[in-house]
Amino acid sequence: MRLLGPCRRACGREVQLLSERRVRAASAPDAPGWFISALGAAQICSWGTLFYGFPLIAEAMRTDLGWSKPTLYGAASIGMLLAGLAAYPVGTAIDRGHGRVLMPGASVLAGVLLVAWSQVEELAAFYLVLAVLGCMQAATLYEPAFAVIARRVGPLNARKGITALTLWGGFASTVFIPIIQFLIETQGWRGALMAMGAVNVIVCGGLYFLAIDPSRDAPMRSAEPGAPSPALGRAAVAAAMRRPAYWGLMLAWVSYAFAFSSLTYHFFPLLLERGLDSSGAVAVLAVIGPAQVAGRILVRAFASEAPVRSVGSGIVIVFPLAVVGFSLAPPEVLVIAAVAAFYGAANGMITIVRGMAVPEMVTRDGYGAVNGSLVAPMNVMTALAPLGAALLWQASGGYGAVLAAIFAGSLTLCAGFWFAAARSKG
Repeated sequence: MRLLGPCRRACGREVQLLSERRVRAASAPDAPGWFISALGAAQICSWGTLFYGFPLIAEAMRTDLGWSKPTLYGAASIGMLLAGLAAYPVGTAIDRGHGRVLMPGASVLAGVLLVAWSQVEELAAFYLVLAVLGCMQAATLYEPAFAVIARRVGPLNARKGITALTLWGGFASTVFIPIIQFLIETQGWRGALMAMGAVNVIVCGGLYFLAIDPSRDAPMRSAEPGAPSPALGRAAVAAAMRRPAYWGLMLAWVSYAFAFSSLTYHFFPLLLERGLDSSGAVAVLAVIGPAQVAGRILVRAFASEAPVRSVGSGIVIVFPLAVVGFSLAPPEVLVIAAVAAFYGAANGMITIVRGMAVPEMVTRDGYGAVNGSLVAPMNVMTALAPLGAALLWQASGGYGAVLAAIFAGSLTLCAGFWFAAARSKG
């Protein structure tokens, strides 16, 4: 009987939270389908050309120009380091309503830079182009798009739109890896880069400009009588940093960036080293995109109302299991593709968790700035990981040591997120 009162209070609290969430969903401004569709189509092109295309282009450049793998990946690392520095100001700018200028402008400049990349002959020019291109990634990939959606409908109402956007983005590798490989084989890596540049200028720039309209954004939430106004910018970040969950998420996302970036940028040559030919490696890579979409559909269908901390706590354990699978799987396309599907599904789900972790686990204030402050060190790790993996590969003579390091990073991801989930608000 002594336990009955606390149980009733706990159950009542859960019912109240669920009721409040349903009321918010019913009364929330809804992002129109064309808005999400336009952002989604642009995200497919942005991710496909600015992220997934690099390993294919780099391998072709290594063969053509004779540059070493650490040299090539060093340029990408510098670009992503600058992307890390740009993440916070990009998020703050979107919080202030500048998304319509920022995302289309960055796409157009990214297209120009890809065309410039196609003309490089000297290492210095290559490094300069990749450095500036990294800043454009910070203004065109998921995080700024998430911030645009959060501004349109409000942070706590953004889950549906973010999930839908990630469903679109999940097709980026499936669509663009075969296309870019075909262009490399038929037009050379220089011709492939020129085509990728045109996609950024025409498709991405146009769609972002048409979709983002600050005049239609939801008004900022009003503070309750007597309560302080919602924090923005540095004030929001400072308040978030006082919460233990913020630091748990930072550890989790930095660890995720290490594992994801190392595997993504080295997966193609890793598969070649394992004994697959280029067509088999491309086939395995092409599985990841649909698996990401399938994972996101599962979240949308079966966990759309579940707390993000609960969803994420179950997903993160998949990553170390997938790394073990990649390490032990025989060099057969079907077997490795099955492990890749397992990994892709988890990766697709964790993207949704990343998009909603800040408002549901840390704070509703200053979404773009707070999320940008978490993305900044994540992007730094994304920058360093491919180069570190290349150096480790060179020192050890194979990808076995690289996979061991990725496995350790996946375990740290689990520890960080579980800590954040245990210490999160709400």
